[in-house]
Amino acid sequence: MDIVVVYCTVPNKQLAKEITKVLMKHKLAACVSMIENIKSTFSWEGEICKETEVLMMIKTRRANYGKIKLVIEDMHSYNIPEIIALPIVDCSEDYLKWLIKETES
Repeated sequence: MDIVVVYCTVPNKQLAKEITKVLMKHKLAACVSMIENIKSTFSWEGEICKETEVLMMIKTRRANYGKIKLVIEDMHSYNIPEIIALPIVDCSEDYLKWLIKETES
């Protein structure tokens, strides 16, 4: 299966919406789900940091990952944004067909 879910955390809903708009406009994602109020704890420059973020779950083809990464890096406010692609090992045939159709150029 050649589809992935790209995880990206952003500092606020507005940025998530702006990134989503670009991804959808260019058919780089079939769907972007946003979960607000994610509590993240991470190490940054020798400090333990805690932030409230929005998690974006971007459903797409693996072939779109490079372009998605460029969009996020260009628009994101973090120096090093989280951009993680996880492979989908199985899903319904109907969902797969829909995802492929929605991400055709």
